[in-house]
Amino acid sequence: MTTEAVLPADLETALPTTLFRFATAGSVDDGKSTLVGRLLHDSKAILADTLDAVARTSADRGFGGEKGGIDLALLTDGLRAEREQGITIDVAYRYFATDQRSFILADCPGHVQYTKNTVTGASTADAVVVLIDARKGVLEQTRRHLSVLQLLRVAHVIVAVNKIDLVDFSESVFRDIEADVQQVGRELGLGSDGISDLLVIPVSALDGDNVVERSERTPWYTGPALLEVLETLPAADELESHLESFRFPVQLVVRPQGALAPDAVAAGLDVEAYRDYRAYAGQITEGSVKVGDQVSVLTPGQSPRTTTVVGIDFAGKSLEEAAAPQSVAIRLADEFDVARGDTIAAAGTVREASADLYAALCWLSPKPLREGQKVLVKHGTRTVQALVRNVSGKLDLATFKLEGASSLELNDIGHAQLRLAAPLPLENYLHHRRTGAFLVIDPLDGNTLAAGLVKDHPGDHEDERYSI
Repeated sequence: MTTEAVLPADLETALPTTLFRFATAGSVDDGKSTLVGRLLHDSKAILADTLDAVARTSADRGFGGEKGGIDLALLTDGLRAEREQGITIDVAYRYFATDQRSFILADCPGHVQYTKNTVTGASTADAVVVLIDARKGVLEQTRRHLSVLQLLRVAHVIVAVNKIDLVDFSESVFRDIEADVQQVGRELGLGSDGISDLLVIPVSALDGDNVVERSERTPWYTGPALLEVLETLPAADELESHLESFRFPVQLVVRPQGALAPDAVAAGLDVEAYRDYRAYAGQITEGSVKVGDQVSVLTPGQSPRTTTVVGIDFAGKSLEEAAAPQSVAIRLADEFDVARGDTIAAAGTVREASADLYAALCWLSPKPLREGQKVLVKHGTRTVQALVRNVSGKLDLATFKLEGASSLELNDIGHAQLRLAAPLPLENYLHHRRTGAFLVIDPLDGNTLAAGLVKDHPGDHEDERYSI
């Protein structure tokens, strides 16, 4: 586990050019939106008219004092309530690029009641920047966010010790916080799986120290600036592509049966050539696939059916190989009955489907989770009914140990067992970040109740005390 940001030697000369997704997290008023605004501003990703509008609003609010600066948080806090209260309420997505790579950035709120938004923003992130106020150190919300990131297996966790200017750029203050972060990381196991890493950087989002360029006011810090790290870190897909087997949830069956859209015909596609065309469209969630590979079609309630990939189509072109996260259409040698909700996977790499789901849950709803409650579970492209058999405990944020509990409340992280109405090809989230994730949904109003992560289970298939 790395605590101070240091660029790996093999990456310094070979910077990736892939799309990189990252999010911000942290306690309230730690300066997340200001940091995001500073990244956008200093990387020249703000249009002139937008910058002028923010400058006028900042002047009207009296921001900046004698410096006449602008409130960089206004670049992301777009809701009226956010601007009035000076807080972030919803996840704000921003898109920008440097000469090294393109970024999708999610600015997440810091209030405890908006932890669910942090889970949403971090769930698809390659990296998460967790801010800590240098005057306050590690808080309970910091520990909660780090716990969520460990559960979600975020590939890169960057802790930015912000407002270092308000403690006179003190190295001792930074080192104390760095040691606390390192201790929390050890307790959580961040970096212990060989994929995730933990970096710590002193920054001043307001003044720009160590955000885009290295600061001369922190001579005791010899690591790179935040943007340098973000430009260099490999994306999660790059790290895990060789570790995961092929997984492809079917979203749509493509069967023109001789009929093509007018624009396709105008583009020169032969109607007769597509008379017997059958393909299965979706996004590759893990691994890669080649023409000629043996795959299994997984349908709930049926044994796996093995066949061969005979074609991979993408945007009107045929490919010999495709990998996550590409969206493609796959053609199979056998005309199996395949529908939305089925999964196509590398043959011999999936275990038997199970109706017993043991999971870690990040509870996101004000409605508590109770034993015997009926819910919906959305796994991949399939949604099934489920019953909560029991709640085995929830995480104590002070000790990071599981304590006994019979229910889960808003923002709790706990373990539960669910019985599914139909068996699903469940895989441990520890080894399958995408196919090991699911959502718990309220069957009455369709709202999301929890983000779930599949855990290994003891294989209790005989207990039929509950029926759905």
